[in-house]
Amino acid sequence: MPTPATAGRGTLVVKYGGNAMTDASLQHAFLKDVAALAAEGWRLVVVHGGGPQIDAMLGRLGLDGRFVNGLRVTDETTMAVVQLVLAGAVGPDLVAGLQRAGARAFGVSGVDGGLLGARKRWGEGPNGRPLDLGRVGEVVRVDTDVLATLLDAGYLPVVAPFALAEDGAPCNVNADFAAAAIARALGADALLMLTNTAGVLDRDGVVLAELDGEAVASLIAAGTIGGGMLPKVEAALATARQGVGYVRIVDGRVAGALTAAVREGRGGTAIRA
Repeated sequence: MPTPATAGRGTLVVKYGGNAMTDASLQHAFLKDVAALAAEGWRLVVVHGGGPQIDAMLGRLGLDGRFVNGLRVTDETTMAVVQLVLAGAVGPDLVAGLQRAGARAFGVSGVDGGLLGARKRWGEGPNGRPLDLGRVGEVVRVDTDVLATLLDAGYLPVVAPFALAEDGAPCNVNADFAAAAIARALGADALLMLTNTAGVLDRDGVVLAELDGEAVASLIAAGTIGGGMLPKVEAALATARQGVGYVRIVDGRVAGALTAAVREGRGGTAIRA
């Protein structure tokens, strides 16, 4: 699989989350990597998660977090916490860090300018029946005008993963799915997704260097891919199938992993259609 660098400078969408967000040294390395790629001429969009920070705030409030197939169940109270944490703390801190690293970062959320529109997303219960996840959305529309305007002006958009639901109110969108939808809509050269593992692992814990759709389906059916990796792999595969030529799940615990993936095409797991 060619690296995005072989096609010259273009557009990169990066999903930022996991240990790289909570470990100070890894956070610094990520900010440095992003700023370096921006300085080289790449047009970058960073979509951030914030699961650990959300869980910490829920804990302080005496509330429990619950997940179904890697998606956070989001009632009205949890939605308020998600907005507070992502838009009120994680996003601004990330923008400030990128500014310090030398990048012209600009924070937006998926509701700003109608960037992301979503329909209600349902989970699947143990009996296979639809399970209500609350205010969780599935992106069905991406209006890239806001991002294009910022990119054309030399800014690096930092996106909090909310969307406008069908009722016109914000809803929670899994950051992997949000990043994938944005990459497809922009016709990005690459989608890079940071994770808390060395990549997609087989049942023996060995990193799988590359996966296609058939292999992904087999691993999901066998239960080898599950939990938080499930939405990540599903989003990556859908993006590869819709024309983004370079999709890679990258180990966010390794300093320099992002630039290695872009410049050298190594690390983590590459996903192809």
